[in-house]
Amino acid sequence: MKRFKILFLFIVIFSALPVLAEDGYDLWLRYKPLEDVRIQRSMAKKFGSITVTGESETANVIKQELEHALGEMLSTNISISDTWNRQALLIGTPETSSEINSLGLNEKLNSLAKDAYTIKNSRIGNRNVIVIASNTDVGALYGTFHFIRLIQTLQNISDLDIVESPKHMHRVLNHWDNLDRTVERGYAGFSIWDWHKLPRYIYPQYHDYARANASVGINGTVLTNVNANALVLTDEYIDKAAALADLFRPYGIKVYLTARFSAPIEIGGLETADPLNSEVKEFWKEIANNIYKKIPDFGGFVVKADSEGQPGPHNYNRTHGEGANMLAEALEPHGGIVMWRAFVYSHEVPVDRALQAYNEFVPLDGTFKDNVLIQVKNGPIDFQPREPYHPMFGAMPNTPLMMEFQITQEYFGHAIHLTYLAPLYKETLDTDTHVQGEGSYVSKVLDGTLHNYPTTAISGVANIGTDRNWTGHLFGQSNWFAYGRLAWDHTLSAELIADEWVRMTFSNKPAVIEPIVEMMMESREIGVNYRTPIGLHHIMAASHHYGPGPWVSGRRPDWTSVYYHNASEEGVGFDRSESGSNSVGQYPEPLRSIYNSVEDVPEKFLLWFHHLPWNHEMKSGRTLWNEMVHKYYTGAESVTWMQEKWNSVEPYIDAQRFKHVKQLLEMQRQDAIWWRNSCVLYFQQFSKMPIPDGFEKPENDLEYYENKQLRFVPGI
Repeated sequence: MKRFKILFLFIVIFSALPVLAEDGYDLWLRYKPLEDVRIQRSMAKKFGSITVTGESETANVIKQELEHALGEMLSTNISISDTWNRQALLIGTPETSSEINSLGLNEKLNSLAKDAYTIKNSRIGNRNVIVIASNTDVGALYGTFHFIRLIQTLQNISDLDIVESPKHMHRVLNHWDNLDRTVERGYAGFSIWDWHKLPRYIYPQYHDYARANASVGINGTVLTNVNANALVLTDEYIDKAAALADLFRPYGIKVYLTARFSAPIEIGGLETADPLNSEVKEFWKEIANNIYKKIPDFGGFVVKADSEGQPGPHNYNRTHGEGANMLAEALEPHGGIVMWRAFVYSHEVPVDRALQAYNEFVPLDGTFKDNVLIQVKNGPIDFQPREPYHPMFGAMPNTPLMMEFQITQEYFGHAIHLTYLAPLYKETLDTDTHVQGEGSYVSKVLDGTLHNYPTTAISGVANIGTDRNWTGHLFGQSNWFAYGRLAWDHTLSAELIADEWVRMTFSNKPAVIEPIVEMMMESREIGVNYRTPIGLHHIMAASHHYGPGPWVSGRRPDWTSVYYHNASEEGVGFDRSESGSNSVGQYPEPLRSIYNSVEDVPEKFLLWFHHLPWNHEMKSGRTLWNEMVHKYYTGAESVTWMQEKWNSVEPYIDAQRFKHVKQLLEMQRQDAIWWRNSCVLYFQQFSKMPIPDGFEKPENDLEYYENKQLRFVPGI
């Protein structure tokens, strides 16, 4: 009886304990036992024994991942065999499995992109089996992660006929990581690459990084900052990069490096970096040959040239085409590519900065070598909370263009504010350029279907660091995940991706999924409203870009806020109409006329394209001033709504991760009020209009906010 009482007391105490704490390290590959025990037992019985064919390193990765994932989720020991013997799950290629070969999948797979895969309920002999098949082992790995995702998210697997093919050939993460382990625009600690210890020491985190990327189809990683250091091209650092390349290869991930244009001078002992100089050309060929000896599948170079003080071909009166082609020629024999960034603008500020990349590159269309891609930011300024799409997309039919999205939140509150960026990505990808009539979406430019690009690519500036949860803010993981999913398939909806991530990261319970997905889907618009509503842009604090700075001036004009909002007693906004800088002229019809018209332009871009008086009547019936105040206040108030949504899931989430997000949301609420008060008071001095009734007045005056300083902000 005594034993029974002790056991009963133990059960009562144990059942009252909160869910065990987690720190977020597992990302969306969080393989916890399925919450529905009946499903768990049924699947354990079915998939306790599986077949993975092939003897490659990638096949071994598949086996390890399945053993870990299914073993944990189904709470059973997983038996894996190399040959099929009536198991319910068969994974491999037509080459490694006669059973897969017998299903006649070759023709379908051969018609798709490399690494495409199928997941299909089939019948082999008299046995029902789920087959995951691809023409490549890496494709089979992608299919395996897809199947694991189906299990994680409790999807029906009784009638599968899935065919997945990547929309872009090169799906790349850009790390802005420096060799000293600092990270430009990085807010999650130091760089995960410990260059000092490489190549002799390999962190376990590197394997988990590769797993996470492969799970969403990312197949390339740029190890170093676009503001490049030429040392990374020396033997010492190529050996270090080669160690990472060897580790990543089984996961289908290639490594890329940034090439500093002045490297021939800095590490080659030459007196020039002129791209037409024969010695310079030979230098780069030797660099390429040396890299490929050590990294046979090296992806190529990313180049930032003639931009923000970086050296480039303009130093020698050469064009971007001549500079890019010189590097492309060095890589061409090895199959490497050059990703040449279009983020360039003049130091003299001769015209509207939004015009300059288009003016620089579009006249060069068709002059670049086949292995050159022009890497273009989603908007014409710089990763702002909202921008119209970059007019270069669709304007260079003879030159492959690739998208550059920002995953790290340089202008969205760093790793402190909760902002789900998939709606921003989709807003750009789903924009119709009309360059070949209706349906000429930006996404179709990128995937090559519009202009028949021979090579396609997409990139995202990484938000990964040494913080235990990888991204600083737990919800920053959702942007890494969403970028990968959209890089693979841009037709997916932001809401579907959010639903997947929440299920994989937290729970399949509706009480968790519904409020978190709703919060995520609104978070980007909320962030725009309390920062840069109605088309305002580039009004953040100088240098670190954290917090408001509509008053920033006294620097080169296009690095200031006042240059972009042009606030005065007459009105506010940047006139890019035909009577202003005419950036509308870079857009095809009918967008040109729509953006040029105050009546027709979407109000979300109103002040991007037009300078308007404070009493301009908005579609809501409010004046421009009252609408601006309304946006700032509702944006700030909506963060409180986000807090309420998050608080509702406390019973279902472990204490550590719940508290982590709760604290950051409170910081975000305070910051949103800071943005609101600063911007409303700043613009009020020009509008001369009162804050409408019903809105609380800022507790401090404008001088207080202008004098507020932050020091040692990460990411500079």
